Amino acid sequence: MINKQRLIDEFLELVQIDSPSSKEGKVAQVLVEKLEEIGCEVIIDDAGVKAGGETGNVIATLKGNREGKKLLFSSHMDTVSPGVGIKPIIDEANGIIKSDGTTVLGSDDKAGIAAILEGLRTVKENDVKHSDIQVVFSIWEEGGLFGAKYLDYSKLNSDYAFVLDSGGSPGEIITQAPAQDAIKVKITGKPAHAGLQPENGISSIMVASRAIENMKLLRIDKETTANIGIVKGGIATNIVMPELEIVAEARSLSEEKLDAQTNHMVETFKNAAAEFGAQIEIETNRAYAPFTVCEDDAIVELAKKAFSNMNIEGHTASTGGGSDTNILNKNGIKAINLGIGMKNAHTLEEYIAIEDLVNSAVMVSELIKEA
Repeated sequence: MINKQRLIDEFLELVQIDSPSSKEGKVAQVLVEKLEEIGCEVIIDDAGVKAGGETGNVIATLKGNREGKKLLFSSHMDTVSPGVGIKPIIDEANGIIKSDGTTVLGSDDKAGIAAILEGLRTVKENDVKHSDIQVVFSIWEEGGLFGAKYLDYSKLNSDYAFVLDSGGSPGEIITQAPAQDAIKVKITGKPAHAGLQPENGISSIMVASRAIENMKLLRIDKETTANIGIVKGGIATNIVMPELEIVAEARSLSEEKLDAQTNHMVETFKNAAAEFGAQIEIETNRAYAPFTVCEDDAIVELAKKAFSNMNIEGHTASTGGGSDTNILNKNGIKAINLGIGMKNAHTLEEYIAIEDLVNSAVMVSELIKEA
């Protein structure tokens, strides 16, 4: 029932509308028009004002014509950098759509948006009876999940939420994802001339090096990871580095393990600063909570039934990445993240198989039918 060419054309259209994080205004207006054409009631909330972006989340409601579980479908509108001036290429020989190699493709997450739109159209065009359906196209998911955090939850009344934002092919059901702590560190040492009186200085980079040398990083255990992501400092080679800023993170499926890892990182930085006589400022923030949905939960069974209708075996999995799914669950809406086939996301080699794009749209329509 899916109109394959229409789906491909719409995906190509969407990825060519620039929408870096906080700059989703143009694509939001296009999506409002598309959703209204389908028959949805559409609003834009005030998340953009709260987050400091140019638009809010697009929230749409398609009224149902039968009883059943009320479903929410969600994908995010923003893309990572470099994501301006995307030029998608259809590689017919390999059955994929890719970028031209100078930018990301933006299938993360406009493939999810295109699949939702096509799934809704298919349901409408074939007069499929359905319960109430809601759609959220969120802002600024990349780098902070700000759209979901500032989403106007008073506008939602859905029983289950399906987030289309995972890299596995359709059939993948993400039922577990970690919490994340953001860690910001500022080390203040003492400047000195590096050639004349280096012994009079306190090198902030040496403090950081000592801390990192004694720190457990990368893969901690099967549930926990940690990483130093950004290091900024220095004035000139002839000055002992007086200040240094570090941005790090820790993640875990277990909040107890996450607390332990974050505390370990904080204490290691403090100990190194004390050893060298440097000053240190550390800020930690729980960016988002973890979520776990039981494998025998009704929402998982619904997804597996939809996949069965497609002759696809649904399977559950956990992920090391956060998504809007974490925030929806935290706000009382049971949500799972579904694979839509985007590969090598956040790189210049990003691509999506056309078959996965089509199956993602079929998945949306089958979920609606089965609800």
